[in-house]
Amino acid sequence: MSVLSRPEFHDEAKAFEHVESILWPNGPVCPKCGSVDRHYALKGVRTKPSKKNPNGVERHGLYKCSACRSQFTVRMGTIFEESHLPLTKWLQAIHLMCASKKGISAHQMHRILECTYEAAWFLCHRIRLAMASGALAPMGGNGSTVEADETYIGRLQGSPLKRGGSAHKNTVVTLVERGGRARSFHVDTARMGNVMPIVRANIAKESALMTDESGIYRRAGQDFASHEFVTHSKDEYVRGNVHTNTVEGFFSIFKRGMKGVYQHCSEHHLHRYLAEFDFRYSNRVALGVDDGTRASIALNGVKGKRLTYRRPA
Repeated sequence: MSVLSRPEFHDEAKAFEHVESILWPNGPVCPKCGSVDRHYALKGVRTKPSKKNPNGVERHGLYKCSACRSQFTVRMGTIFEESHLPLTKWLQAIHLMCASKKGISAHQMHRILECTYEAAWFLCHRIRLAMASGALAPMGGNGSTVEADETYIGRLQGSPLKRGGSAHKNTVVTLVERGGRARSFHVDTARMGNVMPIVRANIAKESALMTDESGIYRRAGQDFASHEFVTHSKDEYVRGNVHTNTVEGFFSIFKRGMKGVYQHCSEHHLHRYLAEFDFRYSNRVALGVDDGTRASIALNGVKGKRLTYRRPA
């Protein structure tokens, strides 16, 4: 039996029950006043009749707060709020994005969910927002090793296309903890003044830092337990335990996804694509996280996040 045959992917009432079990583990919470024990369920409420639905549509998961008299559902205060898509399709989309190692395009999503391309595109970006981590503790520590490297992708808006070089491309800096998480950043240029503040803020001082020979990191030794590097310009890629193969492996997955699945990404949205690849890498099977658990972690991240889209005039 397929994972997508589970009832929460096809039954709207079951979808609400599933989301409530994750977002409200201790019972419903009023998003307006925060009341946790003064509410009651509203059964049999339907939307106004329309040409498409002459009898209206049943409103699942509807509650009323006895404290502030507000009606609410688990969708309020999340990426689902004000979306016209059924919750079943949202859950399908979250699972598909979490289970696809290199991502799933908005074109494919709109064909699977049978919604418009615009709705699928916006839905995918909302899910990427849910995948993005908030305040993060430093990586590494306790003798752990963290690798840092930069790569280049896409094309800077308005920059002339040049043969070779990276001046016309977007710069990405990624930190990968060996056996652990990945954390990526979009920076203006790969300069010490841009990169080292990120490295210092996101890696614990007790960590061993591994990089290539780039001058960006030449003063890193004074900030961490140790700093070693490999000299790629001299064809040195591994020296005992010293290498950047882990972060380069992350870049391989990221670039294959961006080129093979998404094909194009504007500079404005790059940070959300980075959050998506960081999320899947940091919650991968090698760390004991299967597709279902990964989807539940992403679902738990929908709270308190809203993404609005305004078309250019």
